[in-house]
Amino acid sequence: MTSAESTTAANETSTDTVDVAILGGGIAGLTLALQLKGALPDLTVTVIERQPHPVTEAAHKVGESSVEMQAHYLRDILGLQDHLETEQLRKFGLRMFFPHNGNDDIARRVEFGQIEEAPLATYQLDRGRLENHLGELLTSSGVRFLANQRVNRVELRAGDEQHLIEVSDGGSSHRSIHARWVVDATGRAGLLKRQLGLAKPVEHRANSSWLRVEHPIAIDSWSTDADWQARTDVEVGPYGRRGGARRLSTNHLMGHGYWVWLIPLASGSTSIGIVADADIHPHQGFNTFDRALEWLKSHEPQCAAEIEQHSDKIQDFRIMRDYAYGCKQVFSEDRWCLTGEAGVSIDPLYSSGGDLMAISNGLIVDLIERDLAGQDIQEKVIAHNQVYLVLSEIWLVAYAKQFPLMGNAQVMVAKVIWDTMMYWSVPGLLFFHGKFPRLGDSPQAMGNLLQAWKIHSRVQQFAREWHAVDDRPAEGVFADPYTLLPFIVDLHEGMAAGLPDDELEDQFAKNVRLLEQIAGQLVATVIERLRDEHELSAGPQIERWLEDPLLTELQSVYRQAHELNPIDDSWIMLGRQSPTMV
Repeated sequence: MTSAESTTAANETSTDTVDVAILGGGIAGLTLALQLKGALPDLTVTVIERQPHPVTEAAHKVGESSVEMQAHYLRDILGLQDHLETEQLRKFGLRMFFPHNGNDDIARRVEFGQIEEAPLATYQLDRGRLENHLGELLTSSGVRFLANQRVNRVELRAGDEQHLIEVSDGGSSHRSIHARWVVDATGRAGLLKRQLGLAKPVEHRANSSWLRVEHPIAIDSWSTDADWQARTDVEVGPYGRRGGARRLSTNHLMGHGYWVWLIPLASGSTSIGIVADADIHPHQGFNTFDRALEWLKSHEPQCAAEIEQHSDKIQDFRIMRDYAYGCKQVFSEDRWCLTGEAGVSIDPLYSSGGDLMAISNGLIVDLIERDLAGQDIQEKVIAHNQVYLVLSEIWLVAYAKQFPLMGNAQVMVAKVIWDTMMYWSVPGLLFFHGKFPRLGDSPQAMGNLLQAWKIHSRVQQFAREWHAVDDRPAEGVFADPYTLLPFIVDLHEGMAAGLPDDELEDQFAKNVRLLEQIAGQLVATVIERLRDEHELSAGPQIERWLEDPLLTELQSVYRQAHELNPIDDSWIMLGRQSPTMV
């Protein structure tokens, strides 16, 4: 028995009228339908999905790692806590291993990651298991879920006239669906984006190949070094687990121009994927299973050995070329919207796709609620488009042109810590407090968002410039972000502080000022260190930094703030303090 209605009767032609038709029954469309029914129980919603349901577990889709915003969306907004806690895995944070001498001994690699569970839970998601559960919930909540159905035509109509969607099962059964709202959740197929010519290229070219192995690969077993094992051999959270915690992280094996993920799934399988800059590692070098295995033998031999050992348990192998893209518009006053990867796709490094999906779904629900209440949504559509597209650009700058840095442990650890603080203090804070649908109403908040974007963009450029003059080797260091910067726990917990709106605005402003201080500290510390160590080749770059008005301003903010709020700069230097801090 399936959770979806697979076909109509043979030779049947039917006509339905609904409030909302959602094209695509993957995670974006299913969660949107559930959120809509929670907000508007009497709403009539139809979801149209081309695949049969239920789908397979484990070897279904990538996007298996969640971070705080998506976890909050699934757990708290959609009410899926029981499923997440009993049918999925608690994630043990982001973990990175940077290259060292052929990468044949993981204990010698610089490791970035936590040693204790973070205050706010995140999850490793078996997408098939989750989407099957969502399908069952929708059916029980009154959503019509049409699986194994193809959208043949969408006719968008202006004014109050209802849109027309024509659907078939590939045979003699046809449906005509009239809908006030149409939402494209068709993922990379981008049905409406293609139809309307909304595609927008981005300055980020990378490719991916991945597979699932029906075996729980334990990265903790890759070394018998007692000190390395002891790093995470601590009590973890309320479950009292000790040891073996690395396996539950989203593990990243980092190198020049690439990273490799290892993600555990609740079914016992492990997801393994290669992500690489197209100019540094052309996709034809790893776009088949055999090529990918040879590529891993060359770059990540310990990972390759695990795959070979369990080659009889390979469940799939898939690829994705040139996966990043943008969009000119995602919401329309003519009552159509794009959500999830039907609109924008950035990069999987920080698992941001689920976050952008959660934001877009929330903005869509807000527009539909206002429209059905009789409000004019024109200004809200403009504001929501601006908010969403600005956020996607903020995420993009963390990845575009940054893959050459991935083998540089010192620069990347500082960058990842910066990116984490940026995430928790800006979009994380606003999303947990439900601010995005109202952000356009606050000039102060929009101003702070744009200032954060400006600083964030310059820090990403600074990281590239730093890497170009300082790419020294490092080994054996363990960098725990919570130890290096204890105050970021406050940023993490602060996302869920439940502040009233006036206090939220104040906190957001404080967070942006903190980012200015941190950015200034990064610049000042790197300049000081390169000078102290007589890095003569860095001289011209240092002069350019000193002449940059924005970097000068940020250093000034840092020096003034440091008097009242001193921050240890060892986060910039792989745990080593600069002489002025000792």
